[in-house]
Amino acid sequence: MKETLLLLLKEADGFLSGEDIGRKLGISRTAVWKYIRALRQDGYQVEAVTNKGYHLVQGQDILTAESVQAYRKTDRMGKRLLVLDTVDSTNNVLRQLAEEGAEEGTTVIALKQEAGRGRRGKTWVSQKGDGLFLSVLFRPSILPMETSALTLMCGLSVAKMLRELGFDAWIKWPNDVKINDKKVCGILTEMSAEMERVHYVIAGIGINVNHRQFPEELKDIATSLYLETGQTWEKAALAGRLLQWIETYYQAYLSGGFAAIQGEYSALCETIGQEVMVLGKTPFSARGLQVCADGALLVEKEDGTKETVVSGEVSIRRKILGADNNESRAGGGQF
Repeated sequence: MKETLLLLLKEADGFLSGEDIGRKLGISRTAVWKYIRALRQDGYQVEAVTNKGYHLVQGQDILTAESVQAYRKTDRMGKRLLVLDTVDSTNNVLRQLAEEGAEEGTTVIALKQEAGRGRRGKTWVSQKGDGLFLSVLFRPSILPMETSALTLMCGLSVAKMLRELGFDAWIKWPNDVKINDKKVCGILTEMSAEMERVHYVIAGIGINVNHRQFPEELKDIATSLYLETGQTWEKAALAGRLLQWIETYYQAYLSGGFAAIQGEYSALCETIGQEVMVLGKTPFSARGLQVCADGALLVEKEDGTKETVVSGEVSIRRKILGADNNESRAGGGQF
């Protein structure tokens, strides 16, 4: 009921009387006051004026389960949702829930991570109040070798959400989302599986939202929604929108595999047509040609031979004053 009242106040044009709220929610005025008090205890500023009613002060960025649920319009993603204050990593919390039988779509959000991590052992800046850190549980009936496409699906979901909000967001294969050539989001996917059976997949997503600055070593390669616009963004609204996009593309993926969203992903993949460095035991230079129907990246080496890159990290090589600018330091995930 709290989330329904919160949404009602958010959408109201001015004050709502206790009588109007009670009628719309089917509760007494005493119950209305009870839920108003609960919202205030969660940190929301709700004004109460005699003969006018209640008004939610706008521009608040308070992340609670109720605030996210007020924006969630999905069937599965986020139906069970936990918002925690401080965790080691949201992936670790969700892994424990998955082992205990949590249903698909279960989502864990943290205000702060103390051990956020990325691919290749990298860390992720997870300060309280700045970013959106969440993990989503999937239980697809697919082979383990097919799960890498879920990472791309999540990257596409983030990019589409940001574009819906007016950002010129692009994807660096396989899973980094960037704005103005700077990383704004990283994704790390982990799974539990047997030889031919996936038990579950956890996708950890970290978005730089209200960061006003970054450490010296990151300020040239990382950005945030605040730095791009000069305005504070409500993380609960972002989480709700993101869960909608994830559910949309996950349904498409279940119906037709990655091929069902290949075109949309490729249209936003900045790696295609770029000179890249494929990292691994034996790094090599190449040019990105296309993202294949299974999510792999097809590249052309300097000698003209073609190779399919299934996993690993690829950095885009940009020429600045005659020198290579390697972007790989930006990391690749957060959980």
